[in-house]
Amino acid sequence: MSDSATAFAPASIGNVAVGFDMLGLALANVGDRVAACRTDGSAITVAEVRGLDGEIHPHLSSNPGENTASVAAQALWDACGASGGAELKVFKGVPLQSGMGGSAASAVAAVVAVNALLEAPLSVEELLPYALEGEKYASGGIHADNVAPSLFGGLILCPTVLLPDTIRLPVPNGVSAVLLHPNLQVNTAQARRGLARGYSMQQWLSQQGYLAGFISACASSDLDMIAKTLKDVVIEPQRSAAVPCFEAVAGAASHAGALGCSLSGSGPSIFALCEDRHARNLAVAMEQECRQLGIDCQSFVSPMSAPGARLEP
Repeated sequence: MSDSATAFAPASIGNVAVGFDMLGLALANVGDRVAACRTDGSAITVAEVRGLDGEIHPHLSSNPGENTASVAAQALWDACGASGGAELKVFKGVPLQSGMGGSAASAVAAVVAVNALLEAPLSVEELLPYALEGEKYASGGIHADNVAPSLFGGLILCPTVLLPDTIRLPVPNGVSAVLLHPNLQVNTAQARRGLARGYSMQQWLSQQGYLAGFISACASSDLDMIAKTLKDVVIEPQRSAAVPCFEAVAGAASHAGALGCSLSGSGPSIFALCEDRHARNLAVAMEQECRQLGIDCQSFVSPMSAPGARLEP
């Protein structure tokens, strides 16, 4: 048992186009950090939340009932009957409302850090339900497509009907993920409320086929099949109009060698999968197209086997 601990949790690509609410991919080298230390209190508190610039975050609350990190950590603390309290410091590395799983990353980093303060820490797998409580607060429902890859790393299949069980999927050899984050915001909870409530049998069958084909193609490293199946015929058509650069960026990605391109989560971030050798040029092409539309942006290149959350020295 430690008196203090700091954890990092990576950002993630939710849905991965083919698996709405049930498929997610961890991103390397971008994420949130949470530092936790024991206190003489009786609950989880938040000392501060700092943004990408290192300053106090102007929009995220330090009220422990209104922050995904503290909501998740409190759920774990209560379930384990921990004595005393703990104070959190949250350091946001994921832009707000970016479609990069920022609320999930904070929740995951918090439970990993607080878990290290417990007399009998839980296994990583046992932490998932508590991190999901934080995501539930942020988005209004239980879905693990950001939380699970942030916690476990890699490509994770996590249908709600199977939770808390998840499935780590094999990733194709020689394939990278490229994510473009335009300087825009999309509120996930609002985006979910705007989705249609009914879909045709043909849409359902098509999307199920793409999901099954994509999973099989990843396992066999069949890049041609990945290109045929990395499609979203249900959710993307409803959400892409809210991201004014989507069509242009997706077109640039296709011309630069992408196997497929779609929204990351509810957007505005846009991701593509491609062969490793095309990744850097693809990122540049996507950035250039976005900036030509007058929208500032940044890009990230990640292996599909990026690691999950971890304690830091």
